[in-house]
Amino acid sequence: MALHFYLIFLIFLFPLRNNAQGGPPSPGYYPSSRIGSIGFNQGYRNLWGPQHQRVDQGALTIWLDRSSGSGFKSLNPYSSGYFGAAIKLQSGYTAGVITSLYLSNNEAHPGNHDEIDIEFLGTTVGKPYVLQTNVYVRGSGDGNIIGREMQIHLWFDPTKDFHNYAILWNPTEIIFFVDDVPIRRYARKSDATFPLRPMWVYGSIWDASTWATENGKYKADYNHQPFYGRYNNFKISGCNANGRSACRPATGSPTGSTGLSRQQYAAMAWVQRNYQFYDYCRDSQRDHRLTPEC
Repeated sequence: MALHFYLIFLIFLFPLRNNAQGGPPSPGYYPSSRIGSIGFNQGYRNLWGPQHQRVDQGALTIWLDRSSGSGFKSLNPYSSGYFGAAIKLQSGYTAGVITSLYLSNNEAHPGNHDEIDIEFLGTTVGKPYVLQTNVYVRGSGDGNIIGREMQIHLWFDPTKDFHNYAILWNPTEIIFFVDDVPIRRYARKSDATFPLRPMWVYGSIWDASTWATENGKYKADYNHQPFYGRYNNFKISGCNANGRSACRPATGSPTGSTGLSRQQYAAMAWVQRNYQFYDYCRDSQRDHRLTPEC
């Protein structure tokens, strides 16, 4: 999982640059509608904290309290694909708590792993959640961290209802979606800066008090326990890394080509213009020799 990085306090030092009314413009294409939903047990299993996990009619609830959090893992590894779920976050005081959906091969390559993250950073009462996306490549998330974080607020309250979040990963790009609106595209500019080895799909809820909320200023307060993460509408459409048959990698555009349509790019630009407040490539205090893709 993503670890501490020093500029997360910018979330609260600078006001959100949002003059937008309503939601984003239509992306014109809805990749989630092309993929059928599965129940939790059809694609996943518990990884840790089984006593903090409940499955009901294919939907999953996991929770964190003083004794433990919980995590889950896909049954299969994938070499590419579309991976999503509808998630509802807990309201109220959730500082220090991370709820996540991500791809990783940490168990297969400890100390030298790849990872693609969607993480919801908990918050204090009256302040919005932060959605952080991140990419680690061949150990850049191990030891001396080289994160590729981007952070946004959402144009809706993620505690009121379920919303769909997804990662599309193929040999040329990674695209992050919220309700089918692309919020970030990370292109493969070199093999050294792009994850290419098979990964599993994970999700978890855990205590990241050392860094998650205002650079660790606010910790998880277990007077508010338990902290819940609710998942349903799981979607997996990927190339099984253990499969023998040929598999066409997923794409995020209506034409099936690399990149996005003009309408999708316009929707993504709207999100980034109005709701994005941190981009590692624009961070002047970062050593960009370590992130040449910028």
